[in-house]
Amino acid sequence: MTDIGIYMGAVAEVARIAGDIAKRHYGRSPETRTKNDGSPVTIADINAERAARQWIEQRFPDDGIIGEELAPVRSGAARRWILDPIDGTYTFLQTVPLWGTLVAVAEADSVIAGAAYFPSLDEIIVAAPGEGCWWNGARAGVSTVAELGKARLVTTDARFIRDAARRERWMRLQDGARTMRTWGDCYGYLLVATGRAEIMVDDVIADWDGAALMPIINEAGGVFTDWRGRATAFGGDAIATNAKLGAIVRDVLAPAVAIAPARTAS
Repeated sequence: MTDIGIYMGAVAEVARIAGDIAKRHYGRSPETRTKNDGSPVTIADINAERAARQWIEQRFPDDGIIGEELAPVRSGAARRWILDPIDGTYTFLQTVPLWGTLVAVAEADSVIAGAAYFPSLDEIIVAAPGEGCWWNGARAGVSTVAELGKARLVTTDARFIRDAARRERWMRLQDGARTMRTWGDCYGYLLVATGRAEIMVDDVIADWDGAALMPIINEAGGVFTDWRGRATAFGGDAIATNAKLGAIVRDVLAPAVAIAPARTAS
């Protein structure tokens, strides 16, 4: 088995381990504190990330580990794991089941495998370059919708309060789409990768938000870029679409890129 194949299986296993630990706290009002950036962190986040790190340390001791909640380990390593134990912590705390666990492995800025696991829905999607995108064991694929007026649009927060210019562009995109829904977080990207939505937009993401999602979208036949049109998981924001709508969506949103968003995480 190639290294990519090994890591593809490994990210899925780690995502399940961490996600299932987080789920033990779901709906039970877990102990919560507010981080310096104003976002919440729960004991579920901490316990899940610790379990993921323990698994990785035992099997890939030379790899680095970067996670949302705990300090980096071997950040200069050739390969690094990138962990978000609960993507959508607000969603998790409100007992909305669309939260997920994200796990990726990267070499420099190239993600070689990514997994997103949704414990409350029992859905998992896994991808690696050249290996396809697999949703609960079946091949995943984006839709073939080619017109914005027929597209389903998803975001995490439609207010875009950090940048008025972006908010204006977003409203044009929203008004042109068939439908718009929120409660996005990582679940919005799953919807795009599985053809149940055409467009997912976030104006702020951290590395641990985007790393797992980029290969998932790309291997499902879609397009994942930052708002500048760069094919990167580490640009601080994200646009994910099916293949036919990528250029159309970026044409609407691209003029609003003058102010780079600060990196925070949900």
